[in-house]
Amino acid sequence: MTKEINETPINGYTGNLLRVDLTSDKISYEKLSSADLRNFLGGAGLGIKLLYDETPPNTSWSDLENRFIIATGPLNGTAVGGSGCFSVVTRGALSQGLVYTEASGFLGAFLKFCGFDVIVIQGRANKPTYLYVLDNRAELRDASLYAGKDTWETERLIKKEIDKPEHNSSVFSIGPAGENLVKFACLVGDKGHVAAHGGIGAVLGSKNLKAIAVARGKNKVILSDGQTYSKLAKNLYEKAINSPGASVHKWGTMGPDSAAAARMKVSRLPIKNQTTNLWAGGDKFSEETIRALPYFQLQRSACWACRFDHCHYLKITEGPYAGYEGEEPDYELWTGFGPLIGNEDWRGAAVLSNEADRLGIDGNESAWLVAWIMECYETGIFNAAMLDGLEMNWGNVDASLQLLRKVAHREGVGDIFANGVRQAAVHFGGDAQKLAVYTGKGNTPRMHDHRASWPMILDTATSDRGRDMDAVQVISSATQVGLPSELNLFSAEGASAVLAKARGRNTIADSLVVCRFNGTGSSDKEWSELVNAATGWNLTAEEMAQISRRIINLARLFNVKHGLTPEMEFPSAKYGSAPSDGVNQGKTIIPVWKDALSRYYKLMGWDPETGKPLPETLKDLGLPEN
Repeated sequence: MTKEINETPINGYTGNLLRVDLTSDKISYEKLSSADLRNFLGGAGLGIKLLYDETPPNTSWSDLENRFIIATGPLNGTAVGGSGCFSVVTRGALSQGLVYTEASGFLGAFLKFCGFDVIVIQGRANKPTYLYVLDNRAELRDASLYAGKDTWETERLIKKEIDKPEHNSSVFSIGPAGENLVKFACLVGDKGHVAAHGGIGAVLGSKNLKAIAVARGKNKVILSDGQTYSKLAKNLYEKAINSPGASVHKWGTMGPDSAAAARMKVSRLPIKNQTTNLWAGGDKFSEETIRALPYFQLQRSACWACRFDHCHYLKITEGPYAGYEGEEPDYELWTGFGPLIGNEDWRGAAVLSNEADRLGIDGNESAWLVAWIMECYETGIFNAAMLDGLEMNWGNVDASLQLLRKVAHREGVGDIFANGVRQAAVHFGGDAQKLAVYTGKGNTPRMHDHRASWPMILDTATSDRGRDMDAVQVISSATQVGLPSELNLFSAEGASAVLAKARGRNTIADSLVVCRFNGTGSSDKEWSELVNAATGWNLTAEEMAQISRRIINLARLFNVKHGLTPEMEFPSAKYGSAPSDGVNQGKTIIPVWKDALSRYYKLMGWDPETGKPLPETLKDLGLPEN
């Protein structure tokens, strides 16, 4: 059935929530609370608020009552670069806790143009289904013909069915992995943009929802002060491209300031499942050198309103993968399917990255999985007979491709590995488990060797979003967050202090919702000015910081309410191990972990023993105490 709306948009928002009950095949709409918009902004913040309010305790990730929320914010669909982003919020399959993650592209802008800020999906369809959103209405359509299709093929076919030109619609779908409830399945659309983390694709698979398609609607985003907003948006762009060390606008996340050679100097590049911090090929591992290779052809591919030159489609012209087309990987997946698995064939790395996207599995988790299996194989813990005949030696791209396909379809040994690194490691136990990199909650880290950044290990293990929250691996000195220079980051005191001080640095961008790179270096004051020009509010920088803290604490409340305990917040033995070489040789956070955790809780205004926000913290933020 369909439902039309005729609400008058409000400044910066449409004010409309689209609710989809798949069980009853019912679509309805609701008016969003103005208080919730001001207190949580949108995106991650508003999604967390809705999930907290609507998800009863003991609701599992695959429960009919679990909500799958797509949310935009007051800046989406405007002149701010990367404002086609959107947030996904749900209870995820990988950690079975709160997940919020973002994807770039066009869907966030187009959803606003259709008259909606938020989509809340619940229940389960009785057959493969997709949601189609267009001007002021939505409908559920049969997706049976797309069952089993990969994400790129699903996008192509649905766009053909709805008969919308390439940049007049946005389609995000799950691949075979999501349909088969792989616990690190993701949501992929707009040819290579991914809401990747926490197993959100498995949540959609459990709901029998194959895809979300959004046409470019005819509504306009109404701004309170368009002239001021345009000026501020321009300033945001200028600051992003001119910040010290900024190169993302040209080279993406593999630019000169973030290339492998620079990371190797501080032992932050993950190599062969963290078996070493030394790699002979590191000095040639950057986007500049990769783009210069003769066997790659690139074509620029930008997101909504983005003037950056960091996203490209890629075609391989030579070698065993000649003719293969996909998206140019970013730092995470060049690294994950490169040095992390002992591979220096960048054509193979590009294919593995894109195949993960097409299958609908998180490339980050996939790479750590492959790296762990390879180390187990190289050390004799696993053998080919245990792995369905696969020879998983370092750098074997073809075997890795076969493994990823087995995982996505839960075929043979892939059925075990489809549950993610932690659960698979626990399944095998013994020496195999000792070599696995993961956190107690079940997620793997971002594509860095976090042993070189104790605040980052603490961030990843205590995150309330199903992955790291604030990417503090870039902090090498306490002065970067306003703390004394003599504070030692390789100590319980230093790691906890830096993380607590940095906590929330990305929360606002994730709630507005805009690409973090387009907001590089922006302060709470600059964000508040943009929001005020859009909405007509008068938020101060202090109020913006308070909103960030409110969102962080509500996320923590959700997880505590759904069973989180301090015993679940720890790094695996391999994740927190002492490096055997490199500049951080012999340093391990494991002996001081409990002290660092308790200190961090206290600095956050949480109970040092339980990690639960204290009553006075909640009262100050206007949050419920239970």
